[in-house]
Amino acid sequence: MNRVLSRRATMLGLALAPVAVKAQADWRSQFKELRVGVSSAENEAGALSRWEPVAKYLTDQLGVPTRTYRVADYAGLVEAMRGDQIEFSRFGPAVYSLGRRIMGDKLKPIFRDIDNNGAEGYYSVVIVRSDSPLQSLADLKGKPFLFADPNSTSGYAFPQYFMKKQGFDPATHFSATAFSGSHENSVIGVVKGQYDAAATYWTNAESGMVQRLEGRGMIAKGSTRIIWRSPLIPNSPFCVRANLPVGLQDAVRDAMVSMKDRAPDVFKALTDGKVKGYAPAKHEDYLDVVAVIEELDRERKKRGS
Repeated sequence: MNRVLSRRATMLGLALAPVAVKAQADWRSQFKELRVGVSSAENEAGALSRWEPVAKYLTDQLGVPTRTYRVADYAGLVEAMRGDQIEFSRFGPAVYSLGRRIMGDKLKPIFRDIDNNGAEGYYSVVIVRSDSPLQSLADLKGKPFLFADPNSTSGYAFPQYFMKKQGFDPATHFSATAFSGSHENSVIGVVKGQYDAAATYWTNAESGMVQRLEGRGMIAKGSTRIIWRSPLIPNSPFCVRANLPVGLQDAVRDAMVSMKDRAPDVFKALTDGKVKGYAPAKHEDYLDVVAVIEELDRERKKRGS
């Protein structure tokens, strides 16, 4: 009897194998290439040096040519995803919130970073030059201030929201505010003395935009100092279009989660060696961020009315 069952199980496995292979092949036949969106959070050379190796790695792992698709600003990622011009990308939490409002369930988070200390979040910080006499937000009264991008979580949404909650309305507290276009530009703007302070992202003493620029020799080590820090922000989710075949979504997730073992050099370049691995991500993880963005939108509409 056991031999009969074993034989039937073997025959069933053989019968299902071609079906599984066909299902796997089907999604590949639908795509001549796959496109990974790259945001403008750093200059073009820096973005390409991090993401081009990832695209080559995904080409090898997925069996379909994969290329980078760089957009001019954060909102461009949402528009590219909505227009089916990219298949997947890493979104900042605020950009993800914007994307969900526009795209709904079509935008699907699948995983996020875990840093080397086990943290799944980061902070918005306000930096000044290390030789600046400024020590607090109160000291920035009447000073020019630099934000990164209107759709940046740590570079605008969180500092704008929580500064105001603490009694420092950016609209009246600073002499002027501007958007630099990227976290990189914001930090460099402060170091060069073009602005007294700026908002950017920071994870810990080893990881953040300042440390990245120091590591590349673009600014001198110790040239900036933190004078304010926000509540924790959940790490940026890596997202896919939910209308992609499930087999493709699973393949992308598996390739990215396995990158540290399969292509350690590519993983290190992408993460600056600051990421230990990835954790699953879901929409519910970002409800606090969504609430902050919605509150800021309500305030903008009031000012515009």
